[in-house]
Amino acid sequence: MSRLVNIAVAPESSPEWVRDAVRLGGGDIVDVSQADGLIWSAARDSDGLSELLRNHPHLNWVQLPFAGIENFLHVIDEDRVWTCGKGVYAEPVAEHALSLALAGMRNVADYSRQHTWSGPVGRNLLNANVTIVGGGGITESLIRLLTPFRCDITVVRRTVDHIEGADTVVGIDNLIDALTGADVVFLALSLTPETEGLIGKSELEVMESHAWIVNVARGKHIVTEDLVWALQNGVIGGAALDVTDPEPLPEGHPLWLLPNCIITPHIGNTPEMAIPLLSERITENVKRYIADVPLIGLVDVRNGY
Repeated sequence: MSRLVNIAVAPESSPEWVRDAVRLGGGDIVDVSQADGLIWSAARDSDGLSELLRNHPHLNWVQLPFAGIENFLHVIDEDRVWTCGKGVYAEPVAEHALSLALAGMRNVADYSRQHTWSGPVGRNLLNANVTIVGGGGITESLIRLLTPFRCDITVVRRTVDHIEGADTVVGIDNLIDALTGADVVFLALSLTPETEGLIGKSELEVMESHAWIVNVARGKHIVTEDLVWALQNGVIGGAALDVTDPEPLPEGHPLWLLPNCIITPHIGNTPEMAIPLLSERITENVKRYIADVPLIGLVDVRNGY
């Protein structure tokens, strides 16, 4: 049975498509003082959300826009229901991760920098050993995209549960074993205090000298100085990064100059891709909130993702 639900959209500068998504879900858009739930669209304004919630503690549901919620960890509490964009952007990000892996392994980026005809370089993704660190929506989409390549896929995740299409699933304690022997390593996990600096010198040293690491998660998963060292010294084959630490990566940073490093400016999911996907999530969650059934993309408050 549905119920009458009032929804606020904030801040006031929120784009109209956010309000349209709420209306499509059957929500009645009201002033925040009269609202039951809140759609917060300012992905980088955690202080603004914190102030709003202090002034309106009656709100019992907050929808955040991004899958990563590290900017909001100091705001999130156990007094209300929190949802985020978890899983919303999995398809485009997985597609980008695959394209980065192919570009790196087949030497496309370095070829593109040449000014003369050069010799053959590259390895197959076909039948490769693949390790994916993270067990969420991006990983599920990426495994599906990898199916035609007949890869042997190992997934490293916090909870050792079955994932469709993965050959092996191990816990984070087995990260080193999962890195050893991999031809390509994808990082597709949430950023938490436990996963910050997850890949440093010790982890890079156990990887194959031809292996590529592809990061479509968060830049702080990798210790940047250690990655520069590994790339400069041929410890690994290369790195393809849609995220960096720091971000944006400053002009003149060593990573820009390395022939075995591909950098894209955090565009695994562009605004043109994101808007219809997030709009659909908002609409669905408003419908579910009205029907008083479980929402999608629930935030794990205790674990911070």
